[in-house]
Amino acid sequence: MNSPNRTELTEALSDQWDALARLTDGLPEDRWRLPSPLPGWTVFDVLAHVVGTESMLLGEPTPEADTDLRELAHIHNGIGALNEKWIRSLRPLTGAELLERFRATADRRRAALTAMSDEAWQSPSESPVGTVPYARFMQVRLFDCWMHELDIADALGLTVDEGGPRADIAFAEMVPTIGRAVVKQAQAPDGSRITLTLTGAVPRQLHIAVNGRAELVDALDGPATAALDLPSGLFARLRGGRTTADAHLGEFTVTGDTELGGRVIRNLAFTL
Repeated sequence: MNSPNRTELTEALSDQWDALARLTDGLPEDRWRLPSPLPGWTVFDVLAHVVGTESMLLGEPTPEADTDLRELAHIHNGIGALNEKWIRSLRPLTGAELLERFRATADRRRAALTAMSDEAWQSPSESPVGTVPYARFMQVRLFDCWMHELDIADALGLTVDEGGPRADIAFAEMVPTIGRAVVKQAQAPDGSRITLTLTGAVPRQLHIAVNGRAELVDALDGPATAALDLPSGLFARLRGGRTTADAHLGEFTVTGDTELGGRVIRNLAFTL
């Protein structure tokens, strides 16, 4: 997929914020406090994290922590600590109050994105993937919010539409770096040829050739050493570190070199 243009990306972000609001609208308070797939975070915390990040992008100051965040097992780095500060500051709200805050924040972000100049849209910005153009940062934001829709849906036991333009942009964040998982984490040997066939909402066929380093290619120059077939939703959750392959035995198949394929599917995570 080519990078989305400004209009496509801002529309996708707006649609994603609407999807999060629909998913959490009318939740009883006890459902807001259900644990999510993210360690240490409830449904409430996931949406609070989105509120915090979008508030930060609006220029709001980061709240001070009310405890030593280093004591929390689910915080592993500075970004995690930053996220936690916002979440802890919002936890006194009810779920309904948080949703109201989210909707207001999303509206302010829509207005800010509309008013932004083309120069600012392309200006360097600090992001989770380094210093990149602001436009690139917004692609990361779309991916993050899309993954969090899945987190909330899974926590609530609900099904959401996992395909469409928002999913296409999210997958564009997950696919290009898959070579690292294949070589660094799964230890695929030189000469390996791997095909991942994704079915369901976001059908894809990914071919990876290992020649010194792993590269995504349009087609393999011979039979696949290992071939994996799995739903796109499971792929997204594995890449996002939300679950493990062993928790979904029977939902995917591995053919060819099953040992190599097993290592690949068990080492897809690149974020959590």
